[in-house]
Amino acid sequence: MTKKTYNIPSISCNHCIRTIEFEINEVPGVKKVKADEESKTAEITFTDPATDEQIIKVLAEINYPVVA
Repeated sequence: MTKKTYNIPSISCNHCIRTIEFEINEVPGVKKVKADEESKTAEITFTDPATDEQIIKVLAEINYPVVA
């Protein structure tokens, strides 16, 4: 199991948090998603078949790109 924190500067409200949490929870293998407006991060716990690249791609597709 992998637990990773993603920097997402475009998080600005509760709607952003709900969207991120809903969409990422739909990815097979994702176990937990906790987005935070204050820190502008999402902490995601996942296992196979989910991958880091796949999560980053989904975030970009829903207009919440990850910044390194």
